[in-house]
Amino acid sequence: MDQSYSKLYCIACGHQEPVTTSRFYCSSCGDLLSVEHDLTAVAAHHGDLKALFRERLLQMQPPYASGVWRYHELILPDLPAEGIVSQPEGNTGLYRRPAVDRYVGAAAWIKHEGENPTLSFKDRGMTAGVSWAKHAGAKRVACASTGDTSAAMACYAAAADLPAVVLLPENKVSVEQLVQPLSYGAHVLALKTDFDGCMARVKELTEDGEIYLLNSMNPFRIEGQKAIGIETVHQLDWQVPDWFVIPVGNAGNISALGKGLLTLHQLGLIDRLPRIAGVQVDAANPMFQAYSEGWKRRTRMTARPTVASAIRIGDPVSFDKAKGVLQHFQGVVTEVSDAQALDAKAAVDAAGINICPNSGVAVAGAKRLVEQGIISRQQSMAIIATAHGSKFATTTLPYHSQPEAAGDYSNPPRLTEPTLEAVRSALSELPDARHRGR
Repeated sequence: MDQSYSKLYCIACGHQEPVTTSRFYCSSCGDLLSVEHDLTAVAAHHGDLKALFRERLLQMQPPYASGVWRYHELILPDLPAEGIVSQPEGNTGLYRRPAVDRYVGAAAWIKHEGENPTLSFKDRGMTAGVSWAKHAGAKRVACASTGDTSAAMACYAAAADLPAVVLLPENKVSVEQLVQPLSYGAHVLALKTDFDGCMARVKELTEDGEIYLLNSMNPFRIEGQKAIGIETVHQLDWQVPDWFVIPVGNAGNISALGKGLLTLHQLGLIDRLPRIAGVQVDAANPMFQAYSEGWKRRTRMTARPTVASAIRIGDPVSFDKAKGVLQHFQGVVTEVSDAQALDAKAAVDAAGINICPNSGVAVAGAKRLVEQGIISRQQSMAIIATAHGSKFATTTLPYHSQPEAAGDYSNPPRLTEPTLEAVRSALSELPDARHRGR
């Protein structure tokens, strides 16, 4: 890019910070920072953005084969193309299944972010965050994580040849998630605390600017995550669904989703805004509590154990940003139980779309909102599935194989004698899979 389009501002007081900072709190009031682009100048310089993005669909090589960097001008227009660290990411499936529509009760697209390189949406943020860290001269990067963030950061840091430090809560992430940062060569520290404790330590660790923080309070990460909503609408030929439904943990993703959709609307690439629904699990529901009380206060809590481990967060870092997005989009927040999340996950899995328990939270929340009449059965929605089910085998297997953990959609293996007669007999006794849970 041949000119500067972006600045870094405090979301509360508007104080401007240098874009090369590695401290992501306002030096004036202490609130979070946001990257803001001069969209008028971007549009004037690049002309027909839809045509540009359409042309890039033919690209086979990075960076523009990426489902993030296809929208380079909307993500980080000041980042040179040669500075992009890409796998590539994005280009994730947008699925429509009759069985999912029936389960939710309305027309539902599943945007499957588990199809990213490290199997979660975090790759979209990390391609932007790590690329900008490298551009800003960072020598080392760090994050606290419930699993997926650490996998993505470690992967992209390895690609950028940057040492990575990960702080995880001991015994609170899946084995599959733990293996990823170890495999990518990150320095992994398991702390005897929960995610919020890890987050407190990593903020202290990076306070002096020597290590570059890559949690979702990093506003450059949010710019990459914006592409979830942008790509979804592009896949729908720029037609906007009535609702987006998304699971909420640290709340960076809901902030990014809203920001991306607002960018499209401000540029005239879409003619209306959807509504947004955030869904939390009842074991970790501070956003739901605050919403239920009319946003009178910021709620903090100690999150309880839950199958939705990636969103087991009691003090969301991006609370204020997410609150602003929800209010702007006439949004709602609901909660569901672990049992509801696992049934929803199993129902979507059985439709051929393997999602994580956290995504099951979003699907269950969509179902609940339809049943409550908040989402009309005549409306359409895009549900963001944040990670792949293969990262959560230790949660999925008991649901299907252990009677005490079984749900409405459990599909246990049947012990059968190794004879043709026994196999035929067993098959004759099985219900039609399409009717499980109904």
